[in-house]
Amino acid sequence: MDMKWFEDMEAAIPRGEVRTRFAPSPTGYMHVGNLRTALYTYLIARKNKGKFILRIEDTDQGRLVEDALQVIYKTMHDCDLNHDEGPDIGGPAGPYIQTERKDIYEKYAELLLGKDGAYRCFCKKTEAEKEGEADFTKHKDPCSLLSREESDKKALQGEAFVIRQRIPQEGTTTFYDEIFGEITVPNDTLDENVLIKSDGLPTYNFANVIDDHLMGISHVVRGSEYLASTPKYNLLYEAFGWEVPKYIHCSPVMRDHQNKMSKRHGDPSYEDLLAQGYLSEAIVNYVALLGWSPGGEREVFSLDELCEVFDISGISKSPAIFDIEKLTYFNTEYIKALSAEDFTKLAEGYIRQSIKNPDIDILAFAPLLQPRTEKLTDIPEKIDFFDSLPEYGAELFVNKKSKTDEKVSLEMLKAALPVLEGLLVWDDEGIHGAMVGLAEKLAVKNAAVMWPVRIAAAGKAVTPGGAVEICRILGKQESLRRIKIAIDKLS
Repeated sequence: MDMKWFEDMEAAIPRGEVRTRFAPSPTGYMHVGNLRTALYTYLIARKNKGKFILRIEDTDQGRLVEDALQVIYKTMHDCDLNHDEGPDIGGPAGPYIQTERKDIYEKYAELLLGKDGAYRCFCKKTEAEKEGEADFTKHKDPCSLLSREESDKKALQGEAFVIRQRIPQEGTTTFYDEIFGEITVPNDTLDENVLIKSDGLPTYNFANVIDDHLMGISHVVRGSEYLASTPKYNLLYEAFGWEVPKYIHCSPVMRDHQNKMSKRHGDPSYEDLLAQGYLSEAIVNYVALLGWSPGGEREVFSLDELCEVFDISGISKSPAIFDIEKLTYFNTEYIKALSAEDFTKLAEGYIRQSIKNPDIDILAFAPLLQPRTEKLTDIPEKIDFFDSLPEYGAELFVNKKSKTDEKVSLEMLKAALPVLEGLLVWDDEGIHGAMVGLAEKLAVKNAAVMWPVRIAAAGKAVTPGGAVEICRILGKQESLRRIKIAIDKLS
């Protein structure tokens, strides 16, 4: 065994700084829990002026999904979680794709065999084991009793094998987690997992330890479901004589108090949320608060602000429940905070879905929509009446709160029609002045005139904007036409 090779690998490990990694598998969409792991990993690195690394764990070849890697890249880019090292940009600890590190794992597996921290298992799987229904029970594998000479002989003869971790039969293993504290596990409860599969590729249990060490990872962020496996990882670190990183195990994101979020249950991925009209910035802000508290009452933070205030001590042991209404609140706040120019750029495509009339200035909608939009996908339905007057009934003119009915509305519309017809300048000031003047003349509140005009112009009860803005955008000819239609409907 070439020990110089191992010495060179050890010498190349980056040290002296905080280094974190996000290590997704390209097996599908980026769910909310994945995004939260990526975000916390990024925030820890940035808070401590360290390095954020992207590593792709693709050794489970049977579950790979085409284009999933591009989804990972796109999500990270959209959310501004820019990595310092990774498959696409390189770095001092590459390669950053596990299948490209196969030779590294094989060499470290051989080293571990020499340290008696692992053994070759030549047993053939039963049908049940092939289906994942069973596995070797701890210390029941007869291959664990083979001498190194016998094991080497079988391997040289070409017998297929996997490499399993050797777990001490007695004693305990203790590790410390930054969230859950000190945890001690009896060794006789730990299974001797496969480290290297028969195809030569490592399992997650082996590859993540080797990679984290060789990439100098100082903080490991992952789901709390990995707490049960962590003692086995620590035994690997111990067998190699390596320093153990800091562990941060995060409790799951739940769809309710009993079920984790799941695509098969219809729960949204990051891509789904974007398609539903949520902004990346709002999603990131909300996801940061799923299981972490900054302290105090403030909730809205930019990514740069999160980098400043994030602290591991704020992560909760309790599962977080995903609340779409809370996310919608964040999205509304972020939309309101956009500059008029930025909102117009985002909204234009959605506006064009509804407005086909070339005579309507679609840019006029942006200031009308921005303070009233919760999700970008709400926009087409909010303004579809501008393109064509929808079918509606006379009952739309009944407003019990203001004691307005069809008769009163008809009177107001008949009075408003000639006043609006006589307007020479069709703008907000002119339309508003005409209707306020009419209300004063009729000795009624302004709303008594404007409300039925708005209903007549829109054909809808809920609109983004009032009578003045709607009539101005529609133009004089179309506004008067619609008011006449309403008069006929109420007569």
